[in-house]
Amino acid sequence: MPVYVTEAQVAELLTPAEALTAVEASLGRLARGAVDNPPRIRTDLPGGVLAVMPCVDRELGYAGSKTYAWLPVGTSFLVVLFSLETAELAALVEADTLGQRRTAAASAVAALRLARPGARTLGVFGTGRQATAHIAALRDALPTLEQVHLAGRTAGLAERQAAGGCDIVVTATTATEPVLHGEWLRDGAFVCAIGANDPASRELDDAVLERASVLCCDSRAQSQLEAGDLIDRVDWDAVRELQDVVSGAVPGRTNDREVVLFKSNGLAAWDLAGAARVVALLA
Repeated sequence: MPVYVTEAQVAELLTPAEALTAVEASLGRLARGAVDNPPRIRTDLPGGVLAVMPCVDRELGYAGSKTYAWLPVGTSFLVVLFSLETAELAALVEADTLGQRRTAAASAVAALRLARPGARTLGVFGTGRQATAHIAALRDALPTLEQVHLAGRTAGLAERQAAGGCDIVVTATTATEPVLHGEWLRDGAFVCAIGANDPASRELDDAVLERASVLCCDSRAQSQLEAGDLIDRVDWDAVRELQDVVSGAVPGRTNDREVVLFKSNGLAAWDLAGAARVVALLA
């Protein structure tokens, strides 16, 4: 019988540390070519969107997908796992919390490799669940962080500048116009942009891209379809993928003064890895 995993079980078992371990291992498998992770597929619903994110992870032993239906009244997320040995349905995992924690875990993996060592301050644009998950994940992964500056939708200029001037800056918003301006960034900043996964949306102004010496994303193929912050604004040949930074195939930060940008759209491979880890912890 397939396992059914609830949001409460995910919240209890997939701690920031467990999520980071699962996502980091997933990135290693992606780098080795053991994972097929095509871009997200979106289909219109009346007033909303149905999205499907397929993945096959040969080393993990699962194929599956994350599926979600978005409407203005709400969103439901589900990860489905199939055994690669038997093709049987192995698990159904409620995946709202999982999605928050795997995204934040990927950002923490990126920060460990791309942020300046000894980062003390964290600025977060956004006050929703992704923002909360990122604060928890980054503070867990980076014990040197001492201060968090939040800039919500109604934040004044001084609050936004304070958040934008931190060692690590996370944009976790639903904004369609830039919320982070490059002039606010300090030398050596690490910017982690996780919103604006639609060509018509942006969180970053052009000055952020101009200041960034290193551009990194989770998937060039998916970013070329979704990342409104990057589309028509970057040389894609110069954009690195996080999996290659994790594996050491390409360099990350080379000095403490570089501004480094990581653009995250979210990968099904992380959802499978997180779901599989919860299933294993339940066994």
